[in-house]
Amino acid sequence: MMKKIKVISFLSMALLGCGTASAQQSNPVAIERPKLVVGIVVDQMRWDYLYRYQKRYTDGGFKRLLGEGFSCENTMIPYVPSVTAIGHTCIYTGSVPSIHGITGNNFVKEGKKVYCTDDDSVKPVGTTSEAALMSPRNLWVSTIGDEMKIASNGRAKVVGVALKDRASILPAGHNPNGAFWFDDQTGCFITSSYYMDRLPKWVEAFNGKRLPEQYLSQKWNTLYPKNTYTESTTDENEYENGIREGVKATLPLNLPELYKKYGYGIIRNTPFGNSLTLDMAKAAIDGEQLGADDETDLLAVSCSSTDYIGHQVGTHAIETEDTYLRLDKAIADFLAYLDSKVGKGNYLVFLSADHGAMDNAAFLQDRRIPAGSWDASATAKKLNHVLAKEYPEAGDIVKTVMNYQVFFNRDVIKSKQLDFDNIKQTVVNVLKEDPSVLYACDMAKASTESIPEEVKSRIINGYNRERSGDVVIILKPNFYAHGMMGTDHGAWNSYDTHIPLVFMGWGIKHGATTKQTFMTDIAPTIAAMLHVQAPNGCVGKAIFGNNICQ
Repeated sequence: MMKKIKVISFLSMALLGCGTASAQQSNPVAIERPKLVVGIVVDQMRWDYLYRYQKRYTDGGFKRLLGEGFSCENTMIPYVPSVTAIGHTCIYTGSVPSIHGITGNNFVKEGKKVYCTDDDSVKPVGTTSEAALMSPRNLWVSTIGDEMKIASNGRAKVVGVALKDRASILPAGHNPNGAFWFDDQTGCFITSSYYMDRLPKWVEAFNGKRLPEQYLSQKWNTLYPKNTYTESTTDENEYENGIREGVKATLPLNLPELYKKYGYGIIRNTPFGNSLTLDMAKAAIDGEQLGADDETDLLAVSCSSTDYIGHQVGTHAIETEDTYLRLDKAIADFLAYLDSKVGKGNYLVFLSADHGAMDNAAFLQDRRIPAGSWDASATAKKLNHVLAKEYPEAGDIVKTVMNYQVFFNRDVIKSKQLDFDNIKQTVVNVLKEDPSVLYACDMAKASTESIPEEVKSRIINGYNRERSGDVVIILKPNFYAHGMMGTDHGAWNSYDTHIPLVFMGWGIKHGATTKQTFMTDIAPTIAAMLHVQAPNGCVGKAIFGNNICQ
């Protein structure tokens, strides 16, 4: 096990005391680093989930992270919209959509709506499915993994693992050893020819175990008697959507029957999707020999099932509670594996989330809290109806309303020489009449709008002139572009943007801070601890020094 030297870790130095820096600088020593950095991003994990279910968490999972690690209790997302692709990108780049180019799960590129990681220039590897036609080419900046590879002259190994393609591809960066995601068609982890021509033998071996079939061979029942789930609403209620269309979200769920009907993809909607992901993460450590030498490696893991389940049943469902209790056990097992495989004290792990989620609108209404649903498609139709009166020859001027932004048909506006500023102002005026809308403004003029700075800065950080809409929509708190069942995310409010951030392991001393930190601070913190260059679009600050000591 490597000797831990305080000088090499700015975060550790801060936690041990602000006065240690000058003493260490006068006695320079060789730089040492952890053998492995592991990022665990839990999709749609609100910050308060760290504590809501804590009575039943095991000692080795979330409690261990909090008990041994350093928790940044007031970590916020600094942009809108708060969605999966941007969140994962931000964590590993320290950047924001304005700079890194990933402005949503879907966005408009060169006048066409595209998916964030689509790439039809590559070929599928490990499948014949189009689900493999993916790459990070839409990402404009480097990741922390890219910088680790450059700093080590290519010796560092970087791997991304997730059910969701975007949650593996974007964190792994441009030049990883591999990025792998789940294929509903085959029930296997796959990749694309951007990375390699065939799957590594260890991935083929892992796929050969047919673990999805094993996980789906039994019912999903609660870990404990259902009547003891006191942090949740009753199991069958009007707040929850079906796990799939027409399938009630009521436990126990007959997974063998659902597997026959829906195939492998149903595992995404169960807590066993997270278990499968962490199984794959262990296989990656073993197969790629991550953390096996003196060069620091990076494993980016994303647990996606929490998001699929959350969207369907919301934030107060028994299914959600049971999913986090099971995830806690899976994380405890994974950390124990890291202890035995890499060595306790030899790895640095951080836990965070790509975004949170709003409480279900009907749930809030029943508690006399203002809330509601807003229809983006209906809004687009209304805007086109209003604009047609002024520009009858133009057809649909509004292309779509997506990501709480209005996208215009710029080709039509340009070819017909329409007054774009007037069009945008007309749209803003119409939106301001909507009782669900709090603010609407021309993106290019956001800095001069009468909008609170906290909201304004998020709008500006999220605006990319090539890929964002031209008008932004900020709904009133607890209103979202979603139906009245389940939940969604994407807003600036704390329920969507207050995320967990806990560091544990190499260089970290136990503690916590309520000083405000940001998602963008994760990558530069890792960079500072490893003594490598921060990613080239990074706007965050390393979490060390007076920021924590005060």
